[in-house]
Amino acid sequence: MRIERHDDPARFFALVAPFLERREAEHNLQLGFRARLEADRHAYGPDDPLLYAALDDAGNVAAVATQTPPFGLVLSAVDDPAIVGALADRLATDGATFPTAGGPVAVARVFAERWAGITGAAPSVQTEERIYEAEAVVHPKDVTGAMRSYAAKDRSLVLDWMREFFDEALPGSPEAHVERFVDGRAAGIGSLVLWEDDSRVVSLAGHAGETPNGFRVGPVYTPPELRGRGYGSALTAALTEHLLERRRFCFLYTDLANPTSNSIYRRIGYRAVTDITLWRFAEAAAS
Repeated sequence: MRIERHDDPARFFALVAPFLERREAEHNLQLGFRARLEADRHAYGPDDPLLYAALDDAGNVAAVATQTPPFGLVLSAVDDPAIVGALADRLATDGATFPTAGGPVAVARVFAERWAGITGAAPSVQTEERIYEAEAVVHPKDVTGAMRSYAAKDRSLVLDWMREFFDEALPGSPEAHVERFVDGRAAGIGSLVLWEDDSRVVSLAGHAGETPNGFRVGPVYTPPELRGRGYGSALTAALTEHLLERRRFCFLYTDLANPTSNSIYRRIGYRAVTDITLWRFAEAAAS
């Protein structure tokens, strides 16, 4: 086995894409990086991305690890735990740093334990999530209103809602630069859509991360005082149906600590694919 680090995103993805695409839903995040990184390797920030591939003795890709700073490390599915340890060793040797590492549950745990052993960092579980996939939609009944596109007049409201979303769902995320996030979506890096009921905006959703056969849906947010009326479900279903006109699949992530969202997405046609864990690393306390 050997581990390669790549500096050229186009050459890297030409190598690893066939491996990632065999489990497209599980790898939708890494596949979703491809177009933006091939257009601009610093699309996500000024620091160089980390692009690693582990190859078996026959030269076949066996694992992929990627980081687009300031975001955390993303690990692919890996069949052999020894490869996960070898990736951690190589990243440490290369002086890599990252706030988090996420991937399939067993893979992420092996990596976190190895990384802690190498670096002395203290790992803790930040979130436990589930990846869902849909090929068709079941629209909820008796929800009033309709989906419409985001417009410039919505910016102030959407900025406020996105601050609330990040505070609630993703505290500390580098994505929480809400002006950049909203303006990027408005400029065509994915999308933002709104659910409007009786001339009042009541929920928002969006998508990003195009893969060969799908899109990643998110965020989805309804203010607390408007929840329980089906707005988020109806908007997610409408957006998913719209996207499925262009691709075979839609993917989304849910927090396993939120049983409500998990049940809602199942009811509108999403099926669970796999669970992932996001580990955060803090400096070890001084003895």
